[in-house]
Amino acid sequence: MTSKTTTLIQEADGIARFPVFSPRDDMQNWLHLYDSAVLTALSVHFAELPNTVVASEVPVGPDMSDRDDIRIPDLLVAFDCDRELIEERRGYALALMERPPDFVLEVASPTTGVTDYTDKRLDYARYGIPEYWRFDPSGGDHYDVALAGDRLVDGVYEPLEVEQLGEGTWRGYSETLGLHVCWEHGSLRFFDSVTESYLLSHREETARAEAEAKARRDAEAEVRRLRARLEELG
Repeated sequence: MTSKTTTLIQEADGIARFPVFSPRDDMQNWLHLYDSAVLTALSVHFAELPNTVVASEVPVGPDMSDRDDIRIPDLLVAFDCDRELIEERRGYALALMERPPDFVLEVASPTTGVTDYTDKRLDYARYGIPEYWRFDPSGGDHYDVALAGDRLVDGVYEPLEVEQLGEGTWRGYSETLGLHVCWEHGSLRFFDSVTESYLLSHREETARAEAEAKARRDAEAEVRRLRARLEELG
């Protein structure tokens, strides 16, 4: 169960909603989810799927009443879900949603490491979440491994295969997302085997667009140069 300090909110309409949680005591999410734009990359990738939510630190639990039975995954992906209900209740209430989130991921920190692959693993299985992944940017100092994933089978998590592709690269396939979850030299990445490319961050997308624009300008300049040369000869 969660050990976070919480305050249960009682709204004017008498409905007890998800509590407000104290902020994390580390910067792992900022470094590996926000600054790297992993959330944005996933949101863009699934943009054409209706009612898809890609979010960070959304409380998940059976209902609103038991604040000790709530987990807050660092990354959550839910397909075909009621986003308005999540926003209204300030969390993912399993009793009110038709299905659990499809995918959750935790980023290791010194304070949460052991809990992520023990107690949280049991709770996410109990919640019925099909896939649970764990990413340790340190390479295994806080988790038992650098990257691990589980698939729910008959109510129990079974480990998914994670292979080492080379020095500093680990990869496992998420059937739920249809993507490979990757540990790349301490960074969290997602690889699309259909396009044979990584989902790009905003920074990478901008750099690629700038490179393509420069290549077009250079090609146009070369065409103009050749035309001018032909006119001189001609």
